[in-house]
Formats: sequence, C-alpha cells, structure tokens
Amino acid sequence: MIVHDFSKTKSVLNHFVGELRDIIIQKDRMRFRNNLERIGEILGYELSKTLEYYTVNINSPLGTKPTELLVQQPVLCTILRAGLPLHQGMMNFFDQAETTFVSAFRHHPDSTREFEIVVEYLATPSLEGKTLIISDPMLATGKSLANVYEILLSQGTPKKVHIVAAIGSKPGIEYIKNQLPENAELWIASVDDELDQNQYIVPGLGDAGDLAFGKKLSH
Repeated sequence: MIVHDFSKTKSVLNHFVGELRDIIIQKDRMRFRNNLERIGEILGYELSKTLEYYTVNINSPLGTKPTELLVQQPVLCTILRAGLPLHQGMMNFFDQAETTFVSAFRHHPDSTREFEIVVEYLATPSLEGKTLIISDPMLATGKSLANVYEILLSQGTPKKVHIVAAIGSKPGIEYIKNQLPENAELWIASVDDELDQNQYIVPGLGDAGDLAFGKKLSH
C-alpha cells in the first residue's frame, strides 16, 4: 500500500489538523465539522491528481480550449457517523460521484476492552471496475476499515482503492497494509505513533463522532 502522509509537508492542512486536536477549539462542533470537511477537500484534490483524464474541447463564448476531464467519477464511501464531514469535503470536489454508506461500530460483548466490529447497514451502487474512495476520519486499529472493505467486495471488485483519513496510528496503517490490495493508496493528514489500552489513537483527538455530532448512548 502506498501511504501519502501530508503531515510531512508544511501546508495549511496542518493548521486544520491542529484545530481538530485542540481541546478548546474542538468544543465548537461546527468548526470541528468544517475542519474535517476542509481536510476532505484538500486530500480529495491531492488524490484527484492520480485519476484518469481525457481531453475534450470546451467551447467558451470567445473560443475553444482543450481541457482535461475525469474519465470516471469515483464511488465515495464513508463509515457512519463520524465520516460524514470528511465525506462531504470529498463530495464538494467529486460532485457527480456515486455514494456508499456503511454503518460500523465497535461492539464490546463482555464489557472488556476487547471488541468486534459490527456492520449494521450498507447502501451502495455496484463497485465492479470502479475507483473506490473510503473516507474515515480516524484510522485507529484499522479493523473497521478492513471489515468494511471485505463487505464492500460483495458488491463488486473495484479497479482501484483509495483510503482518506484525517488522523491514523502506525499500528492501524500496518494492519490495513495486509488487508487491502497492494496497489491501494492511503491519503492521510497526520500519523500518530501509538494506541492506548482502549485502542484509541494517542494523542489523536478524542471521539470524532461525538465531537462532530454530540455524545451517543453506549451500545
């Protein structure tokens, strides 16, 4: 898997990630969602440079200009609910894309730190031969993402898979390298070294879904 880690590059993207992490700024839910959306836009733009294009002549009122247009819009997939703002950023750029929604969550069957990933909902077009972009703001253990990918394969085999994340852990990235196709690409705004005893990213930012939409009742 090819990893594009944009924290290694000085850009305004780092500013948005810093605001996501800041324990004071992140209390503003709208700003938190907006920052995730802007991160989705930036990573979507960078990813778009790798897609296929064809040349077409565009007629303006004063002449004609050869222009490169996308051969095919990607399919945008997000994991509910935390992924929605990041997904919206991607949709702002790939505005004609088909969309896939998946509900996946950590289930602790015996109230211990051990958990399994439960997928309850899937709505998707056919993925056969298409470019699939899966967005999830927090790539912690990588298990949710890997499980979702396996379930998506029941709807067709994509020709190319991209993962978009705001923050990930090194263990999570290593895990999905073994679960996704070798030519898959990860586009990530920042990478942290470790997970805590509850398998959350450290320093991370907390629970992205709760920060974006409010606290939820426990399963």
